[in-house]
Amino acid sequence: MNKMIKLIMLGALAVSFTANAYPGMEKQQQHVSQSTLDKINVLAQPFPIAHIGFNDAEGNEVDFEAHKGKVVIINMWATWCPPCVRELPALNRLEKTLSKDEYVLMPISIDAEGKKQVSPFLDSIGLGAFTSYYDPRQNLREVFPLDTIPATFILNKEGELVAYVRTYVDWDDENAVEFLRQFQ
Repeated sequence: MNKMIKLIMLGALAVSFTANAYPGMEKQQQHVSQSTLDKINVLAQPFPIAHIGFNDAEGNEVDFEAHKGKVVIINMWATWCPPCVRELPALNRLEKTLSKDEYVLMPISIDAEGKKQVSPFLDSIGLGAFTSYYDPRQNLREVFPLDTIPATFILNKEGELVAYVRTYVDWDDENAVEFLRQFQ
């Protein structure tokens, strides 16, 4: 019994020394983010995206091609997603601060019933005038990962993907507009 305890202690000690001997195994100090903007991933190289259609508020099929020459901020959301709903008022305020000559905000709902479902919902939360686009068939899944929402994808003036984030972002952050300027 005593010999067994010694063997267990010796084994635990060996594992401890081995773990500390490999730098990749040591615990790294975690960076505490002061801003949700820090979660946005900026790509090293712009990434071209395919032309995929979705619907505007009138039900017309549109794509991002019409907005070449402007930075396009795409926000994928749904009415059943609490972080998405939390983000919408800040996106609405952000849109009002951005130059319409330089930026386009495109919130795109993936709700199955499209405008029929989304329009009354936006009215109920006081955002009836907020323009949303619709992708009820989730066609944009072909170019953007939509397994997690909210998700924001930023396209440069050439229509290439330059940044993305797959979580909630506080677009009321005082640095949000400055952050977006880097893509001009």
